[in-house]
Amino acid sequence: MQAAPLRATPALPTVTGALRAVEAVLMRGGQRTARRNAWTSVLEDRRRAKDRHEAEYVLEAAASRRPQAT
Repeated sequence: MQAAPLRATPALPTVTGALRAVEAVLMRGGQRTARRNAWTSVLEDRRRAKDRHEAEYVLEAAASRRPQAT
């Protein structure tokens, strides 16, 4: 059984890589930094909202429990 011959062709660029390349050409460094900082803030806000929702769920579950008879 023979192994398939290796090809020396470069890997195709990903969509993300292509978009970053276009972004680098069209935007100045400061604008790129501002956009990335804004996106980081969005992700952080989403994380905080998720944490807040989970805490709300736990508090509501704790408040709705009936005391156990001893």
